[in-house]
Amino acid sequence: MKSWAVGTRLPLLPRLLLVLGAAEWALGAQRRYTPDWPSLDSRPLPDWFDKAKFGVFVHWGVFSVPAWGSEWFWWHWKGEGLPQYRRFMSDNYPPGFSYADFGPLFTARFFDPEDWADLFQAAGAKYKPDLIWSDGDWESPDTYWNSTDFLSWLYNDSPVKDEVVVNDRWGFNCSCHHGGYYNCADKFQPSSLPNHKWEMCTSIDKRSWGYRRTMSISDVASESEIISELVQTVSLGGNYLLNIGPTKDGLIVPIFQERLLAVGKWLSISGEAIYASKPWRVQLEKNESVWYTSKASAVYAIFLNWPENGVLSLKSPKTTSATQVTMLGIQKDLKWSTNPPGGLLIYLPQVPPSALPVEFAWTIKMVGVE
Repeated sequence: MKSWAVGTRLPLLPRLLLVLGAAEWALGAQRRYTPDWPSLDSRPLPDWFDKAKFGVFVHWGVFSVPAWGSEWFWWHWKGEGLPQYRRFMSDNYPPGFSYADFGPLFTARFFDPEDWADLFQAAGAKYKPDLIWSDGDWESPDTYWNSTDFLSWLYNDSPVKDEVVVNDRWGFNCSCHHGGYYNCADKFQPSSLPNHKWEMCTSIDKRSWGYRRTMSISDVASESEIISELVQTVSLGGNYLLNIGPTKDGLIVPIFQERLLAVGKWLSISGEAIYASKPWRVQLEKNESVWYTSKASAVYAIFLNWPENGVLSLKSPKTTSATQVTMLGIQKDLKWSTNPPGGLLIYLPQVPPSALPVEFAWTIKMVGVE
């Protein structure tokens, strides 16, 4: 004779019904967003976005065929009728040539998505994003674009509803006010820590988002400029989105590859202070090129200029009996002492520049500080 403890087993069908019932209850209990900004703006931002910190942006299209002026080629030529664009067309294309005639010349002959993905990964970008980067919204309000209805569907019923992230460009009344994270404006740089997740989008070519055949080296952001912007952006709680413009053939020109790989090389050493970091209680040392980030019990000080005397003075950290100081990329602890006016003095490694882990934007890691 078998005996059964009460509740230890159930026949298969009742068990399945219980599972299905629990699933239906969970779906019913899941919050649904209504097509209005108070509801949509209350949606928590999926945390993968804040952890990623760095991404790569691409402007690629028919404007990559003339590859002159900027990605606004058609508007400058036909919309505004700028004389330099008319002259460019008359000098280089037959009479009657239209913008649509560029289409067949947009061959993408050498486009290799795997090569692009490998490059972006080597650059340190956290590439499988579920993200909609809306743009071109400035002509009309969100009601014209039907933005709130689209976003409520996206958040409630789309296949990516739990992971998708959106920006704030959903109508001319939305930027820096509604949506997911805030762009506010191209190349937006706040002067202090915002109270909302934000992103700086910028381009390696300072004069265009699309590829230009006439780009000169002075138009290209340097490695140090790019990394400095990345550091400042993350310190102020933002993400950094760096743009390149491929050619009509689908190639990423060497100067863009070089800049992306330089970012990746720096992140391979300093990424601990960037990825999944949070703003510290102080973001910037006043009158010093030192930016702070934090993660768990660690505080990171990223300094953009190497002090001439080899001693880094930090005013903001408060030392304790447990304070330890290291430099990312160098194994042994660094010597330090308290600074009489407050803060601490860090004695940097006495090594030749070639022996340092990175060429610029060096990172000090501190534990046991307040």
